[in-house]
Amino acid sequence: MIELSIADDVAEVVLNAPQKMNALDETALGELRQAYADAAAADVRALLLRGEGRGFCAGRDISGVEPATDDALGFLADVVTPVLREMSAFPAPTFAAVQGAALGVGLGLLVATDVVYVADTAKIGSPFANLGATLDSGGHWLFTERLGAHRTLDLIYTAELMSGADAVASGLFSRAMPAEDLLETTRATVAKVATGATGAFRASKALVAQIRDERLGLWDSITAENTAQGDLCRTADYAEGFSAFQQKRTPVFHG
Repeated sequence: MIELSIADDVAEVVLNAPQKMNALDETALGELRQAYADAAAADVRALLLRGEGRGFCAGRDISGVEPATDDALGFLADVVTPVLREMSAFPAPTFAAVQGAALGVGLGLLVATDVVYVADTAKIGSPFANLGATLDSGGHWLFTERLGAHRTLDLIYTAELMSGADAVASGLFSRAMPAEDLLETTRATVAKVATGATGAFRASKALVAQIRDERLGLWDSITAENTAQGDLCRTADYAEGFSAFQQKRTPVFHG
């Protein structure tokens, strides 16, 4: 179900089970984790995650799950969470292109992605009120962090789904666009980022994670930035960027 291709320093990871809206079972999640590990080992400079068909990912594949014996805690803690950690820890910039539904575990994949572009008509939210379950895979954190407690609980209680356009307008994700432009635009952005100063991008990714996870204030954030810049100033790309600016030419970064 999970496909990985690598070309021109870019990894593309595809959820390819459109007949079930790319819903994920334990096997597929294991394949997804391995795809990210393989892409990291290949030292790519950017990664794109996308889904085939009319939906990005409808969440967990529950087609064969027996509710009476389902070990939801085990599935989430031992199967899903390690995948999200692998994705979040990916060293290079990561992007997702989201069309149609992104629900449950599918939404969690976006929590673990650096930059998310969505189709205007994408469907984002928590349908779990209709299942007697609760939002998982980091959804509570994402919604509360970016939408606030009132809007988060409104979405959860009502099972209302936001459109991609509304999700971006609310600050949930980065950009919304017509569905027909989504993949081409995202691929072009990822290709451009892959030719950039990868070391600097990785430093910024680590800084954002540190500021978010440790709740750093302004001055601690500045101290962390100073340290990162001190490390970068000894790299070849730093020297190339400064030289290119001084010489009024386009820099050529090698990551």
